[in-house]
Amino acid sequence: MSTAKQAGRRLEGAARRMADHPVLQKLAKVGFASRGVLYAIIGLAALQIAYGGGGEADKSSAIHIVRDAPLGDTLLWVMAVGLAALTIWHVSEAIWGRPEVHYRVESIAKAAVYIALVFSMVALLTQNKAASSTDSQSQDAAKALFDLPGGQILVALIALALIGFGVSWIHEGWTGKFMRDMHVAEPRAHALVVNIGKVGYVARGVIALAAGALIGQAALTYDPDKAVGIDGALKSLADTPIGPWLLVVIAVGLVLFAVYCFAEARWHRM
Repeated sequence: MSTAKQAGRRLEGAARRMADHPVLQKLAKVGFASRGVLYAIIGLAALQIAYGGGGEADKSSAIHIVRDAPLGDTLLWVMAVGLAALTIWHVSEAIWGRPEVHYRVESIAKAAVYIALVFSMVALLTQNKAASSTDSQSQDAAKALFDLPGGQILVALIALALIGFGVSWIHEGWTGKFMRDMHVAEPRAHALVVNIGKVGYVARGVIALAAGALIGQAALTYDPDKAVGIDGALKSLADTPIGPWLLVVIAVGLVLFAVYCFAEARWHRM
């Protein structure tokens, strides 16, 4: 075996050992709980919007709410470390985890989202740089892509990917397949986690479908201002015929998904 191959094998082995290290896995579980904190805040903010209040309901605004809380800086550092560990774990899952293509793609997508959150948290803590909203991030990304050859197609592909994630999450919620990575031995706790997870996954799926549809509209009209993130997708649900009631249902679903995230921190297989 060549020296380069031996070095590659050693590097891969070291990477796998790091991904399987108990400390990293415990920190990744802190990451699951951190995700739960963010979703709980988003869900509560969405409820406020549904009942006529203002504000934004996305992860960027949730980060600022955490920092403004008592011991906010400390909590935000803990969340950043946990989400960084969760990012590494998802990358390892994309490389060495289950062989299904959609699972690997979703792992990479999650890693990308979490690392962006970590950078936003660290920038806020160290430079006092405000995290931009997910709507403005989506619009800036769409503008940048439209300037590229075939940019309109790229934006449309992102819209299709979001819609695909939305369909997948709704399917997982409907079938309860998300429990394949959970180990909840006590029957009552297992049933409770299943029911909470089902509602949470469906709520996330509906939001992804709404965001994907609006980004698709941005691609069709060549208008980056129509691209949205979580906040814009949630507010678009309030404009449907059943209006705020749908937003209330989705907001409750997000709060329940936050509870499921805390259950992941306890029972997710690593």
